[in-house]
Amino acid sequence: MAEIKRVGIVGCGLMGHGIAQVVATAGYDVTVREVDDATLAKGLGKIEKQLARAVEKGKSSQEDADAIRGRLTGTTDYADLADCDLVLEAITEDLALKLELWKELDQVVKPEALFLTNTSSLAVIDQAASTSRPASFAGLHFFNPAQVMKLVEVVRGITTSDETFDAALAFANTLGGKTPIPTKDKAGFIVNRLLVPYMVDAIRAYEEGVGTISEIDAAMKAGAGHPMGPLALCDLVGNDTVGAIAEVLFTEFRSGRFAQPPLLRKMLAAGWYGRKSGIGFYDYSGETPVENPGLAR
Repeated sequence: MAEIKRVGIVGCGLMGHGIAQVVATAGYDVTVREVDDATLAKGLGKIEKQLARAVEKGKSSQEDADAIRGRLTGTTDYADLADCDLVLEAITEDLALKLELWKELDQVVKPEALFLTNTSSLAVIDQAASTSRPASFAGLHFFNPAQVMKLVEVVRGITTSDETFDAALAFANTLGGKTPIPTKDKAGFIVNRLLVPYMVDAIRAYEEGVGTISEIDAAMKAGAGHPMGPLALCDLVGNDTVGAIAEVLFTEFRSGRFAQPPLLRKMLAAGWYGRKSGIGFYDYSGETPVENPGLAR
């Protein structure tokens, strides 16, 4: 497999902008594709703010920050990814959208390129099988925020060749202090297979009146040593993402413990996705988050 020098990232949103920054920081030339100029500018702007903050805190020099930004190129055209050695998608957790994306990319990206998906729960094989290169397809699951979280799950699909898997693992090992963990293409992989049922159970505990939102979060922080409570974590991850992963797990295992709680379904209908929408289990409109008063009604 050819040396990886140029990397394409599809999606510059919640996960994509962080992954693009991490990859560019590792020294790769990165082309980021988004659906329109406004969305692209917003994502690249987030990277610029992160780089500026690192300089202000003395964690990076201005010269290094400028070099990282210089390795990043934005586009709205899939054709600009044609010469990439590796393409990683980081779009919405929606299988239909991902399949449409891979159909486009498969036609324009050079045949020897490696394809990776950042999916948090969807089967890698379902995406790989939609391309003409299923042996060159694997999963590379980053965690939010990608600039900070060390874990990267490297997912081997049933069609993933040894060469592809080894290349994906080696690539992850070049990304500045990340901890790549191999895993199989099972629903939820390792972390979300264990974490999402815990988060869903926390929502059920709140529904059943076990404690208030802040009480449940404070109890898990103090009693289990977690840095963040489960309901605050839902808001950080995105309640829509939690719901999507729960749906994948329920579809796979057909167990009620994975099903979306009624409260979560109502929150998703209301657009209460968490930090990304400004309101979820907490309301983020003020200086400090407060419990969402709508959930007490």
